[in-house]
Amino acid sequence: MEPVFDTALIAAEAPTDPLALYRALKLPRTVEEKMLRLIRQNRISKWFSGYGQEAIAVGVASGLEERDWLLPMHRNLGVWTTRGVELPRLFCQLMGREGGFTNGRDRTFHFGLPEKRIVGMISHLAAMLPVADGLGLAAQMNGSGAVAAAFVGEGATREGEFHEALSLAGTWNLPVLFIVENNGYGLSTPTADALPVEDVAEAAAGYGMPGYIVDGNDVLAVRSIVKTVADRARDGGGPALLEMKTFRMRGHEEASGTKYVPDDLFDLWRYRDPVLRLRQRLLDAGTPESDLDAIDADLAAQIEDVAEWALTQPECVSTTEREHGALFAPHASREVAAGGTQEARFIDAVSAGLGDAMEADETVLVMGQDVAEYGGVFKVTEGFLERFGADRVRNTPIIENGALGCAMGLALDGFKPVVEMQYADFISCGFNQIVNNLATTHYRWGSPLNVTIRAPFGGGIGAGPFHSQSPEAWFCHVPGLKVVVPGTPQDAKGLLRAAIEDPNPVLVFEHKKLYRSLRGAVASGEVVTPIGTARIAREGEDLTLVTWGVGLVWAEAEAERQRLQSGASVEVIDLRTLVPWDREAVLASVEKTGRLIVLHEATRTGGFGAEIAAEIAEAAFAHLDAPPVRIGGADLPIAFSKQIENEVYTAESRLSAAIERTLSY
Repeated sequence: MEPVFDTALIAAEAPTDPLALYRALKLPRTVEEKMLRLIRQNRISKWFSGYGQEAIAVGVASGLEERDWLLPMHRNLGVWTTRGVELPRLFCQLMGREGGFTNGRDRTFHFGLPEKRIVGMISHLAAMLPVADGLGLAAQMNGSGAVAAAFVGEGATREGEFHEALSLAGTWNLPVLFIVENNGYGLSTPTADALPVEDVAEAAAGYGMPGYIVDGNDVLAVRSIVKTVADRARDGGGPALLEMKTFRMRGHEEASGTKYVPDDLFDLWRYRDPVLRLRQRLLDAGTPESDLDAIDADLAAQIEDVAEWALTQPECVSTTEREHGALFAPHASREVAAGGTQEARFIDAVSAGLGDAMEADETVLVMGQDVAEYGGVFKVTEGFLERFGADRVRNTPIIENGALGCAMGLALDGFKPVVEMQYADFISCGFNQIVNNLATTHYRWGSPLNVTIRAPFGGGIGAGPFHSQSPEAWFCHVPGLKVVVPGTPQDAKGLLRAAIEDPNPVLVFEHKKLYRSLRGAVASGEVVTPIGTARIAREGEDLTLVTWGVGLVWAEAEAERQRLQSGASVEVIDLRTLVPWDREAVLASVEKTGRLIVLHEATRTGGFGAEIAAEIAEAAFAHLDAPPVRIGGADLPIAFSKQIENEVYTAESRLSAAIERTLSY
């Protein structure tokens, strides 16, 4: 069907420099042609072609200003070329050669160039849209006047993050443009088989923003409407959704082919080719054809040279040390415990640590569900709205992925967001942003991401299966995340402050039962507890008991009972940090005692205790006088019944017998 375009906001303007615009449009086309030749020659293995869609990337990039952010997808080569990205390095990146932007750690356009205000994609579609929200929010807060434009295919508009991002942008009136490239197909599924409506732009009204249908094969139309809605966003008019109607002239990637596409669609869209249309328009306006031919020839020669040069560069290689060194942004941790001590509840220590960080650094802000006027469901942020203002204490909609992606965008532009998960159980709704976006970014392209995620977790309060989980082990398996679990009020204050200062994503698991049941001495001034350092909570000689969180309360109580009952001397190690965990401290203790028990509340199977037990068994086997023992929760959901939880599920009930068994081995 012939597409219908809304031309209401498309000005009938001529380009200020028509030859420059033609060159900008023809450059990605020339690269496309070279890459398609190379893949036919079997000299490269993969290419995601944007042939015929170049007007969208070029039009958007040329319609924005240098201060604006662009978040392209894999068919948006024109974003990179229009922003003047260095072509030799870009070709090395595209071909996986030394000299590219990710050092062989990721492919094609899966990287960012903050100096060019570009943030590339990950493979999980629509995941970058909430990041654009964060960049837009940063622009609002720092007064830069920047706009963020994020690209997405029409198929990915069915993803939850599309809707979460639009919801947040509309609610906060953010300067964000959502660019939907409707090119007719997903991989092979026609759009009509995947979308219940013909025009994605209709969705905009539901999120309080205008939506426009644009001829995506007309670079002038694209550029004009982008300028219009970007200026509107800069003036406080908020976000907009632009649906660019276009067509995918090649396969999803070249190997998949196009046999599933009817020939008549190619015939229809071939006449709408964006390069030919602009060329004809310029010829009709009196531009000499020789000028356009000269641009074509010059670009063809340049791209031929740079592509052939890139193919001669060595393939990417590395070392184990270099790769591990790239995982985290460098950070010199510090240890501070200023002022005299006073007794405080665990929850008050968390609140104090967060408040101190916000007092010390204006780039720290808090986001989450009900964290502002209500003070959070556990009241950690009670009074923060009055202390720090609405810009820095923000209620979000119920959008875990949306809030976490927004935090990533904020961090990319210099802020230090703290995101509260209302309950750690709900963190699964934000899993994609944590494990695929936040965790991988520094390793892939070197950008630090100072994002702290607070997660109230654990059982013992009769809250049932969906408000009692201990999911910390999920994230210990993901390279690029740091995971801390305080077990004392002092560490609740100090580890949170350390997390906020760390230029890497850190998850802070705070045990709900400890919030108001545990009191302890807390330094009254600044407190920073270094991440990655365990603490000997109780000296002992006969057995090492490693634990964290609420397990520390159980361990210290049982160690004292053992001393009184049998005279056994149990050393209790409060691990405090799970990633990176203090291997040396645990090894030193086990070499002294010869016995190891690892205790945690979480389900035993797959719990982080298995990692510690296995590592110590391997590294300190000669020092062990008994097999390492793991004690965890039963392999069951946590029941609402307190009797079932306390007598069937909880690890605490099995601790005493395990210690006695291990000591008598």
